[in-house]
Amino acid sequence: MKFSDLFKLSTRMFKARPSRTLLTILGMSVGIGAILFLVSLGYGLQKTILEKITTSDSLLTLNVSPDESSKTILNQSSIQEIKNISGVDKISPVYQLDAQGRMNELTADLSATVVDPLYLKLSGTKVAAGKLINDQDQNGIIISSSVAKIFGKSDNEIINKSMSFTFSLPNNSSNQANNSNKSSSISQQKYIPKKQFKIIGVIDSDDSSIYVNAKAVSAIQTPNFSQVKVKCQNNKIMASIQDKLTHDGYSVSSLSDTVDQANKVFRVVKIVLMLFGIIALIVSAIGMFNTMTITLLERTEEIGIMKSIGASDTMVSLMFVMEATVMGFLGGVMGVLIGFLEGEIFNLMINLIATHFGGEKVNLFYSPAWFVLSIVIFSVFVGFLTGVVPARRASRIDPLEALRYK
Repeated sequence: MKFSDLFKLSTRMFKARPSRTLLTILGMSVGIGAILFLVSLGYGLQKTILEKITTSDSLLTLNVSPDESSKTILNQSSIQEIKNISGVDKISPVYQLDAQGRMNELTADLSATVVDPLYLKLSGTKVAAGKLINDQDQNGIIISSSVAKIFGKSDNEIINKSMSFTFSLPNNSSNQANNSNKSSSISQQKYIPKKQFKIIGVIDSDDSSIYVNAKAVSAIQTPNFSQVKVKCQNNKIMASIQDKLTHDGYSVSSLSDTVDQANKVFRVVKIVLMLFGIIALIVSAIGMFNTMTITLLERTEEIGIMKSIGASDTMVSLMFVMEATVMGFLGGVMGVLIGFLEGEIFNLMINLIATHFGGEKVNLFYSPAWFVLSIVIFSVFVGFLTGVVPARRASRIDPLEALRYK
């Protein structure tokens, strides 16, 4: 028997029993759609959250801070030593200032983080509105969304507005300056006269903080830095650099460690979500097995005729296996379409609710191509399994008994 003839016999049920066959395929597609919907939600949440906190540069960056237990400090000398470590690509120190900001008639005490443009890039900072600090506009600052609310403005409304600030070293920094063997001129340079700045960006944060370009406040000096960002040349040497800095007494952390922990959590979440989808698929597979069993009973006489005219047991088995496999494949393809449609509808509803309450649109679903292909192959395999038992029973039917079957 030719393969084309075998395929026609296998798909004859689509014409003979179209309603039952389509309902069986729909049952399989519901299970596959549930798996795609739930796991794509897990992938989408993971992708959305990690995109919010990471960039390619931030994943290669170490956060180095003084360790109180080892009494280490970050000054110009230690910064240079870190910069000379083999494998260090870029370095960006940061320190804190107390700030009093004024806009119109409102005044607020804020915390100012003095950085260079490289720091924001290495930290993976992303703005909700506007742009990042740059050297072309040294008097441009970034504020948090919390600060914008303090002055009664939305993120977009406060962009390009002017604010005046008075900066000073925190008390602990002043004490460190006085206790160090620096000249007395350093401790005298505690304040910067009131200065106008332009707000060029807003970040989504609940902290009452601002980011200031270091070149704009160069008049105030600090003996020590609060933190330094250390970008490594590649991820292979990050561990060795981190070990050396830890050995030198610094407190070291990296965003890549946080990302690894988040990925582990999301891996468990995706497995749990997939298990719920597999439960629906098992129910669908039972329905398909029931359909194939009924098909076997209906075609018993036909099987007897096929065997009496020379059809082999293998051909009879292949006919049933192929029929179940085709239904599994169609169920997988339809399930993918249903899963995508469910995801789009759910995502649309969430975004409508988010925009209504002033939030931003997000895409909660993401389906890697390899995953979509995998679940289609999996549905074909499930279809194949549901046809194995009926196929074996069909191949063992005695032709004479089958011809007498009613």
